[in-house]
Amino acid sequence: MMIRTLTAALLLATPAAVLAQAAPVPVPQPAAPASVEALEPQLTGFFEAWMKQQHVPGLVYGVVKDGRMVLVRGLGVQDVASKRPVTADSRFRIASMSKAFTAMAILKLRDEERLSLAAPADRYVPEMRGWRYPTADSRRIRVADLLHHNAGLVEDNPWGDRQQPLSERSFTAMLKAGVPFAQAPGLKMEYSNLGYATLGRIVSNVSGTRYQDYIGREIMAPLGMTATGYDVLNGPQEFRALGYRWQDNAWVREPDMADGAFGAMGGVQTSANDYWRWIAFLLSGWPARDDAEAGPVKRATVREIVEGANFVSVQERRGPSGNTCRAPVAYAMGWSVVNDCDLGRIVTHSGGYPGYGSIVMMLPDTGVAVFAFANRTYAGPGRPVGQALYALRQAGLATDRAVPVSADLARAYTIARDVWRTGDPAKAPLANNVVLDRDLARRRKDIADLRKQVGTCRTDAAIVPSSAMEGTFTWTCASGTVNGRVQRAPTPALSLQVLSFTAAQ
Repeated sequence: MMIRTLTAALLLATPAAVLAQAAPVPVPQPAAPASVEALEPQLTGFFEAWMKQQHVPGLVYGVVKDGRMVLVRGLGVQDVASKRPVTADSRFRIASMSKAFTAMAILKLRDEERLSLAAPADRYVPEMRGWRYPTADSRRIRVADLLHHNAGLVEDNPWGDRQQPLSERSFTAMLKAGVPFAQAPGLKMEYSNLGYATLGRIVSNVSGTRYQDYIGREIMAPLGMTATGYDVLNGPQEFRALGYRWQDNAWVREPDMADGAFGAMGGVQTSANDYWRWIAFLLSGWPARDDAEAGPVKRATVREIVEGANFVSVQERRGPSGNTCRAPVAYAMGWSVVNDCDLGRIVTHSGGYPGYGSIVMMLPDTGVAVFAFANRTYAGPGRPVGQALYALRQAGLATDRAVPVSADLARAYTIARDVWRTGDPAKAPLANNVVLDRDLARRRKDIADLRKQVGTCRTDAAIVPSSAMEGTFTWTCASGTVNGRVQRAPTPALSLQVLSFTAAQ
């Protein structure tokens, strides 16, 4: 829902474009980390400027950090007629951001061994068994194909938006009639709302419960998301952010769409006070660790949401720092994953819908996310969310978690120090490749020559791990700097496949 084409999807859902738009906005770089609250005037300014430019009546944004919502602000009105202000309890439809809940439900059922991602989807949706594929050698659509949008179905915006209230009976008839294909399954990523609606049907058929009820009971309720659901017309209407479009220089009320069979691709309504709990839960999947599981889905399963189907596109932009960035983007499981040169790995999704626009960007390696909901048709607030994340990053409030130094890596570093001190690599537990790559006599001479070049070194600097088995270090010396690297071999007993010392250039 609601992403017009793959290119438009990237413009709406990925920082590759929104940060490029954000480039002219100055971002302070304080000497010491500020608090998120201290940055609030600047962050709110991003959203207010965007709302004015885009004619948005109301918006709420939130910052999630270290397992809680540390900042939330409501701006504008949730109802133009009554001028009721937006608050953290105002409920917005979040459109395609709903897909993340559907994907998680599929993964949860997979964990329970009730379905297989590799299985043909028609195993769980019998109406698909008569589908006519585009070529004689086409494979049958797999559940994973639907998750990744590579089932061969046509990109279906804005058609998908208007299928929201479709009845289950009508959806059954649609599935039974079959669909035309854009290409054979498995050839490329093409965004499909129909595909995610079909995943909703799989959730219903496998669980024996309407997908709305299954997701509500198994995912939303355990997280305390009591104000989140699919049926927007059956609940306290005074909390609803009503949807508008900007037409003829005025806000025009969009008709409400009832809950229906296509809700699995875009029907969720939620508030900032509920939604942050979902984002905090997802971010809690990182890093991998030994802590007790808190559910409702295993952390290892949560981390799967970034695993894409390998159909990667690249967006080029000029970043806030003036550099040119080529950011690879792949669609994973209800999320787009971006490797951005300014922000690192971003897990994101937008939502556009008649009356609404929304986006969330998570930095799982930092534990920080920013989300925003707006009540104007297709008003994706990607630009201010990207600006906010970049400001947090520059202020030292969204830094990557440090990789801990494992016991064996610490031992390897001690060995490296001893080799440097004695000048004899033969005293180290070297893997068999080391001497074959460069014999010990030459390695001894390399160390002796380097020591003569740089003089006495301080070897008390901390090692910087890239994993539990590899790390780098930098020593300051009398006449220069030494860069070093150690890497364990994949053997149970500690042995080093890399032990290197080089002069800094």
